Amino acid sequence: MLRSARNNLDLSQLDQMTTALEASGDVMYEWDLATDSLMWLGRISTLFGLEGKLVPTTGETYHNRINPEDLPSRMRNLTDHFAGEAYYDCEYRVRDGAGNFQWVHDRGAVEVSTSGSPTRLTGVLRPVTIRKQAEARLEYLASYDELSGHFNKLRLRESLDFALEQAIRYDNEGAFLAVGVDHLGMINTAYGFEAGDAVLVEVGERLDKSIRGADIVGRLGGDRFGVIMSVATVEEADAIADRVLQTVRETPFEINDERIYVTVSVGFVLFPEQTKTSFDAFAKAESALLDAKSNGRDCVKPYKLTTEQCENYRTSMVIGEEVKLALKEDRIALAYQPIVDSQTNELVLVEALLRMYDRDGNVVPAGKFIPVVEQLGMIRVIDRRVLELALEDLVRYPHITMAVNISGLTASDRSWLRALTSKVKSRPDLAERLIVEITETAALHDLEESARFVSAVRQLGCKVAIDDFGAGYTTFRHLKTLTVDIIKIDGSFISGIIENEENQIFVRNLLGLAKALNHTTIAEFVETAEEAEFLANEGIDLLQGFYFGKPEIDPDWIIEKNLVDNTVSFPGPKTMVNKCNK
Repeated sequence: MLRSARNNLDLSQLDQMTTALEASGDVMYEWDLATDSLMWLGRISTLFGLEGKLVPTTGETYHNRINPEDLPSRMRNLTDHFAGEAYYDCEYRVRDGAGNFQWVHDRGAVEVSTSGSPTRLTGVLRPVTIRKQAEARLEYLASYDELSGHFNKLRLRESLDFALEQAIRYDNEGAFLAVGVDHLGMINTAYGFEAGDAVLVEVGERLDKSIRGADIVGRLGGDRFGVIMSVATVEEADAIADRVLQTVRETPFEINDERIYVTVSVGFVLFPEQTKTSFDAFAKAESALLDAKSNGRDCVKPYKLTTEQCENYRTSMVIGEEVKLALKEDRIALAYQPIVDSQTNELVLVEALLRMYDRDGNVVPAGKFIPVVEQLGMIRVIDRRVLELALEDLVRYPHITMAVNISGLTASDRSWLRALTSKVKSRPDLAERLIVEITETAALHDLEESARFVSAVRQLGCKVAIDDFGAGYTTFRHLKTLTVDIIKIDGSFISGIIENEENQIFVRNLLGLAKALNHTTIAEFVETAEEAEFLANEGIDLLQGFYFGKPEIDPDWIIEKNLVDNTVSFPGPKTMVNKCNK
């Protein structure tokens, strides 16, 4: 209460309060609701850049300075607070002396009379314009390319996913165009990177002029843009692509007071006829773009399927329908492969591997249908079912720790993460026994998105493993960014490692990188006692492969371990294990 504060505090205490407010930049106020008068303590003139006589002295004059878009929310907050239903805490914009709007964080408490009527509101205003600008900047960069101002790759992919879903649902056809600036590297070399950036910005602006109103432009990265034509025939896509070529070609670009002519090449793919996922559409459109560049540049090339590809596509459609039916009829299952301690051969965890029963009851390995599932955009549904089955078995077998694989698409699928959260948030006993595996190549495809996913999964209490480690180009920085728990060395470096010295050196280097960050390591594809002994001596923590057991649906060793409280060990001479020095 400013009035009571001034009455009850001596001058030295009031000076101390004023000094504290001035140091923080905050301003304290008291609003007498009966007389509508406002009193201020602190540098209100500095906060709003107002002359002393212009400082609001009534609630009405203060409201006149609040941004009209924000005033209704402030009034609702006040009304709820006066009714005792909520705290008074809100943010809004206030017009300063220069006519610009500044953000403030306003919070306070109302004083009520003996009859329960609100009489006085005392609060504090805190300037938060810099924070709001930073938040707006981060929000902008999450969706838009900083250079061109168009959608970034992530937002473009989300828009393309939506266009694909709509095309499939309503039986429409559309097209995705990949537009590449020709010889951008030469422009960068001859005129500098600033000139190259200027060309990219201008090309983006000319793209906007070339496309239709409903089409979407985004930046794929480097010298490439993407264009989503949600509804388009092959003739319309070809016509727009030609218009893009002409618009870029017909007017020279002004660079460092020089006029140069720039051209672009275009590749496009039709959906859903030729592709059903955004990842696949990006790849096929860029493949067509490479064909255009190889054909002399400044031209358009559609993505075309060969006769063999057409036959494969028809086969894929048949497999896709079989997978849909298997999901409906509950013919999807998990097979388990043991992962053992390298020193004792005792079971540490299991990996859940996807299997499907055909209509005759025969087991179909994942390799027979997963590539098709990914191509047809069904992998999210499959990964959701795998999660359900894995959690059911974690409940059924409380002694096991389980690793499940998910695709790169699912790693950026928020609905899958929400499903995981809803299942394990109230069951920390399940979360601590679940390991989520993502492949190295998928993790590196979008490192920032993967890092966010890994962080979210680990916050739930689960662990995260990088599968096929070594197949990509992971660096020390990448591993620090991802903060995973487990590294699974790619099986191609393990098979035949006894005879292959290069693989031995490579594994030692990979192992050193993983150990530097204190990650648990797993070697896949271990098929002989000699390989197991060698890897144990090198310091690998865990081993997995046919030497210890093939994947099985409901294997006896899981059931037996569940029935009796004993240790399950797998093949491997104890003499060999005893030789290993970890």
